[in-house]
Amino acid sequence: MQVISEVAPLRDQISQWQKAAKRIAFVPTMGNLHQGHLTLVRKAREQGDVVAVSIFVNPMQFDRADDLANYPRSLDEDLTKLREEGVDLVFTPMADNLYPQGLDAHTIVEVPSLSSMLEGASRPGHFRGVATVVTKLFNLVQPSVVCFGEKDFQQLAVIRKMVADMAMPIEIIGVPTVRESDGLAMSSRNNNLTVDERQRAPVLAKTMRWMSAQMRNGRRDLDDLIEDAHDQLRAAGLKPDEFYIRDASSLAQISEESRQAVILVAAYLGNIRLIDNLTVELHRTADKADKAETSAH
Repeated sequence: MQVISEVAPLRDQISQWQKAAKRIAFVPTMGNLHQGHLTLVRKAREQGDVVAVSIFVNPMQFDRADDLANYPRSLDEDLTKLREEGVDLVFTPMADNLYPQGLDAHTIVEVPSLSSMLEGASRPGHFRGVATVVTKLFNLVQPSVVCFGEKDFQQLAVIRKMVADMAMPIEIIGVPTVRESDGLAMSSRNNNLTVDERQRAPVLAKTMRWMSAQMRNGRRDLDDLIEDAHDQLRAAGLKPDEFYIRDASSLAQISEESRQAVILVAAYLGNIRLIDNLTVELHRTADKADKAETSAH
């Protein structure tokens, strides 16, 4: 497994693979790898001849300096895990490698609308930072296929639109969220939970499953449903931060035409901000109504 931190040798290796007609599968990460990341790597292995992974804690997507400073880093352990997975190349740049003139002087990439709604509204510039670094990594690695986790649902939507709008010849594959046995979505931030917080954390996923059941059974008073969910989280010691129920395909408000919704949640447990999401099929209620109308005739 090659470990490369400079741009020039990375380009050399990518050029060699391209000359050999290798299909490159890519997994961008910020490190502190867990089974969720390794699932992406395994999916990439299925999709390409060679697998490249990046480990880079991107300063452009952080809106708080303390959050950036406290982000967990475990490069040696990460490299061991990736070596065991048979990864071909790991790109481990420093910020100076990708932003040699500093963040303020760097060209930015911004996806309109999707980047400024929902989580983007409360974290201005976050998705601009994501889109910018992902674009740069795509230009460097030249992948045919890239795997992203669906846990960061809005991020995945932003990247899909960016790739489509910019006509990038890249297939984006969304990989379902990997969860612990108690339902908690795997995340690097979970390592920062105390023992007591870790025991309470699964209530986030449990609450989403309850909301999903309510919606599948026809409940459509979504504002009240969200408030009920807030109550469940508060009762377990979590502080709701952001809570949305949107059309899964567009992230717009739910409409009569919506066939799949997504529940997007963020909540604080102590000082740790947990995020998660769950998609919900909505067509069942409509199908039942159609069948009832057909039967009436």
